[in-house]
Amino acid sequence: MEQMLNEAWQVRQENFPNIIQLDFPAKTRSISVTGSECMLKCAHCNGHFLQAMDPISTWQESLGKEIKSCLISGGCDKEGRVPISHYLPYIKGIKDSRRQINLHVGLQDEQEIEQFSQLADVVSFDFVGDNETIREVYGLNKRVEDYILTYLRLQRRVTVIPHICIGLRGGQISGEYKALEILKEVGVKGLVFIVFSPTDGTLYAERKPAPLQEVIQILCKARIDFPDIPINLGCMRPKGRYRFELDQLAVRSGVNKIVQPTPGVMAMAEEMGLEVIRGEECCVL
Repeated sequence: MEQMLNEAWQVRQENFPNIIQLDFPAKTRSISVTGSECMLKCAHCNGHFLQAMDPISTWQESLGKEIKSCLISGGCDKEGRVPISHYLPYIKGIKDSRRQINLHVGLQDEQEIEQFSQLADVVSFDFVGDNETIREVYGLNKRVEDYILTYLRLQRRVTVIPHICIGLRGGQISGEYKALEILKEVGVKGLVFIVFSPTDGTLYAERKPAPLQEVIQILCKARIDFPDIPINLGCMRPKGRYRFELDQLAVRSGVNKIVQPTPGVMAMAEEMGLEVIRGEECCVL
């Protein structure tokens, strides 16, 4: 791992200025178009992460003057689609209020993408590189090809940033390297990594996160294979000692941004010669 870290860091130095962004996204509001409802009840989430999001019907009350952007997501239907197109008037209202919009959309067809593409500043798209992971985690009768198809449709119409959850299959590495291989072939403007975190009330509640060394190897692989695109570490990752060590090693692996970093990351980054910029919005904004 040490050799990969050194190689990844060298690649970063050759392609980026000595700057890292640490984000504390107090100025991004998370909004759900479905409230706390999700038809999939995925093995890693079971709707848990929707509960902290504001319902889109009350967006005017929840967006104070300090809010500059919105992550608009929601639960999926039985086809793995967030029903974004059903809520376009609300989303247009948010857009007209001069907030940036990051849409998290799931699997979508051409017509739906055309409907929302003009409202999105960026689209976050969960990219999965393994058929069994899709079936086991999401319970979907879909294949990797379906994710590639949606990604290519999005890519033609809007800025789309793939998100890869390391260890999505209950902490097991399963398709992450294949996802990188596919994205290298079809092209990508940036990458966001998150890390599976066991969550109470889910099928995977008793599982453990992927071994830290395996997570870092994937981050290093991404930095080496994608030398000149932004690679960010998103907010969804395990807490405690694991998160502390992950964040420290992520800096060494050459990431460009860390969202909600643990204490000590700023000092470490500065020791490594990086200028720290503080951000206040979500991972792709």
